[in-house]
Amino acid sequence: MDRHLFPTVVLAVCLGFTSAPSAQQPPLPPGSDPLHRALDQILDVNVRDGFVYYRAMQGSRGALDRYVASLNVPAATYNAWTKEAKMAFWVNAYNAFVLQTVVNRYPIKGTSSTYPPSSIRQIAGAFDQTKHRAAGRSVTLDEIEKTVLAEFNEPRLSLALGRGAVGSGRLRSEAYTAARLPEQLESIENEFVTKQRLLKVDRTAGVVSTSAIISWHEAEFVAAYGGKAGEKFASRSPIERALIAFVTPHLLPLEKELVDENRFKVTFQEFDWRLNDLTGGRIN
Repeated sequence: MDRHLFPTVVLAVCLGFTSAPSAQQPPLPPGSDPLHRALDQILDVNVRDGFVYYRAMQGSRGALDRYVASLNVPAATYNAWTKEAKMAFWVNAYNAFVLQTVVNRYPIKGTSSTYPPSSIRQIAGAFDQTKHRAAGRSVTLDEIEKTVLAEFNEPRLSLALGRGAVGSGRLRSEAYTAARLPEQLESIENEFVTKQRLLKVDRTAGVVSTSAIISWHEAEFVAAYGGKAGEKFASRSPIERALIAFVTPHLLPLEKELVDENRFKVTFQEFDWRLNDLTGGRIN
């Protein structure tokens, strides 16, 4: 199928129109979603371990722009979806809007001393002012993260957002889908303890340092995990108990020993706002 015709098919699916499938159209992979198939292809080609070939994406940006346009499905269509489909939709929308925001200004050369020169934060209003259209709504990136996604009471979604930054959870090389969302969120949870920018356990210093994302979404993590920590951690703050419950099942044995002794200090890392750009070589 001509890929330039694909967005039309996507829109037809979202609006409920059907037609006989083309003989040349390859079958959808198991668990895929017709609406997000275009994003899946974009991420597969341009993202590696959370880092993005922004220059290459900019050179073929038509596919990204068409996918972003397809996200403004009618509100009635969106409202008929399952909770899982809605969660996958908003995570994909957020990540696509971030990619488009960066591509629109790439290469970023900001002058603010508060953030790295190439940071997405150098784009004025990128998170709190620029509006995007999705599901019949006009929303900023901050509104998606702090309001829309927060309503689902699933804190792991905050770790699925790329944010265009090195300090975020890993931007996957695939789109999120309703059918695979439980598996994808479980993968995020398992992976959290393997990335030092998200969690670092220093047994010598007795310090557990974690991403600022956890503190940004304290209420959600406390609601989901705060009651799951053992009684020995009752004197800990709510967010510390939530962190303990969230990470302990996935720690290495020696790391679990440190946590079990309950003599460690919890700190929150400064968020790394460097652009997650793979063009010209990966950032360490």
